[in-house]
Amino acid sequence: MPIYEYRCESCGFQKEHLQKMSDGPIPACPSCGATQYKRLLSAAGFQLKGSGWYATDFKGGSGKAASPAPAETSKSDSTPSTGCGGSCACH
Repeated sequence: MPIYEYRCESCGFQKEHLQKMSDGPIPACPSCGATQYKRLLSAAGFQLKGSGWYATDFKGGSGKAASPAPAETSKSDSTPSTGCGGSCACH
């Protein structure tokens, strides 16, 4: 459920409310009861966690995507390494 921020234009009271997306706006200010309690436009706050594409390509903030790392090979391994070595469908 998203968190919506509201501010009363009458008394200046401001509060965040956890609401369903299907819920309508809150009709009255919980502080003064005025009907000028308006939902504010605010940036969505979310955080990506884990080791997905964003961590390798965009997390560093350099502005350009990182190129894929070459496949690692060990001297004791006689079979050539192909693809990314992950569980993707590239090999």
